[in-house]
Amino acid sequence: MGLIIRSSAIHAAGCYTTTAIRKGARVAEYTGRRLSKEEADACNEASPITYLFGLGHGEMVIDGHSMAMFINHSCDANCETREVRGRVWITAIRNIAAGAEITYDYCLYDGGDDEAICNCGAKKCRGTMYSKEEVKRRKAAAKKALKKAAEKKRDKHNH
Repeated sequence: MGLIIRSSAIHAAGCYTTTAIRKGARVAEYTGRRLSKEEADACNEASPITYLFGLGHGEMVIDGHSMAMFINHSCDANCETREVRGRVWITAIRNIAAGAEITYDYCLYDGGDDEAICNCGAKKCRGTMYSKEEVKRRKAAAKKALKKAAEKKRDKHNH
C-alpha cells in the first residue's frame, strides 16, 4: 500500500493512501525515538508542534519520525491505533478508498490548559482532539471550580 504526504484541509499536511485499503489492514507504524514523558516535555518545551504518541499509560512516548506522524485527527476517523508489544500500529477500521486522507481519533488526555481545538470538519465533531472521557473530566473540574469560587465569594460577603 502506498502512502503520500500532501496538503490537508484538517491541518497543513496530511497522510493519504494511493491504493484502496481494506478494513482491518495495518496502514502504518508510528515510529520514532522513545523517551520518558519528562524527557519529551523537556525536549519539546519551546516547540509549537510536537509529534508525541503516548505508550501504555503515558509514562513513555514515541517522538514521531515516520509517515504516521502526518496522520491527522478526526472525530470520524477511518483508522485507529493499536499498541502491540510496544509497537504502535495505525489500522483501518473501515474500507478506505484510494486517494482518501488517513485519520484516527487522537483521544488526547494530557495537555494542560491547551484546548486542542479540532478542525476535522466531521458532522459530529466534538470540537476538540481530547477524548470523550477527558472532555467530561474537564467539564466536571470546571463546574467544581466555579462552585468553589461562588462559595468563596459568598463566604467573603457574609464576613
